[in-house]
Amino acid sequence: MTDLVAAQGQARRRRLGSKLDFSRWLSWACFALLGLIVVLALFGPLIAPRDPYAQDLALGLVKPSSEHWLGTDDLGRDVFSRVIAGTRTAVVGPVVIALGSMAIGNVLGVLAGYRGGRLDSTIMRWADLMFSLPSMLVIVVVAGTFGGGYWLSVGLLIALTAPFDARIIRGATIEQVPRPYVEAAKSVGLSDTRIMAMHVWPNVSPIAVANTCLVFASSLVSLAGLSFLGLGVSAGTPDWGLMVSEGRSLLFTNPVGVLAPATMIVLTATAMNLAGDWVYDRLSAQGAIR
Repeated sequence: MTDLVAAQGQARRRRLGSKLDFSRWLSWACFALLGLIVVLALFGPLIAPRDPYAQDLALGLVKPSSEHWLGTDDLGRDVFSRVIAGTRTAVVGPVVIALGSMAIGNVLGVLAGYRGGRLDSTIMRWADLMFSLPSMLVIVVVAGTFGGGYWLSVGLLIALTAPFDARIIRGATIEQVPRPYVEAAKSVGLSDTRIMAMHVWPNVSPIAVANTCLVFASSLVSLAGLSFLGLGVSAGTPDWGLMVSEGRSLLFTNPVGVLAPATMIVLTATAMNLAGDWVYDRLSAQGAIR
């Protein structure tokens, strides 16, 4: 009987160890991919083996080869070089959206959760109003009216995403306010601003960071969708969403030209979501949340 219990315990430890090993491997893979994305976003045009804008109408559409690893599009542009160069436009916008939404949403969320009363009601009614708007439809209408534009879409997404951050942070703040450390800070005469900035927000920061990663991933997909519709970057610009739009008619001729940028969108969004979960677990385990 003792031997059976010991064997079962060893089996459970092996299963737990294999799960931990897989989780560790997956985390490292996600961070490695995100590191590569950062390098491509910063130095993509310098790393690209060919000019991503250069057209070769005489060459035209060719399939992947040793000279053109992912083939070319119908204008003779190297798909591999355009995927590398397109990382910058695909990533910079979502980073700005995630950070802008985090800044606005965290300030409003902590204020609403800590102050309560009319301020809380006003901020939440504003959030409810923004939630009631069909965000993509609003962006399509506004961007279409003003002739599209990458940064216009980025600004609209910040305004439409900030209420999501505000509501999440408000809920986390409400959970923190009754805790003893807040009462202790008040009892020693600290100002509400200092308590919110130096004590409450650090304890909700794991949620804020994880939520920011989620916003980045959703913004990446949204901007790619707008570029697909022709409302993002200008025509001819290397961009993953625009490349999917330009190459969809060539799907059965050179499918790699469509699948490569689409795969980059999916992998980047997935890696950022998993990285956000990893950061949240580590910050929480270190005692960031009291």
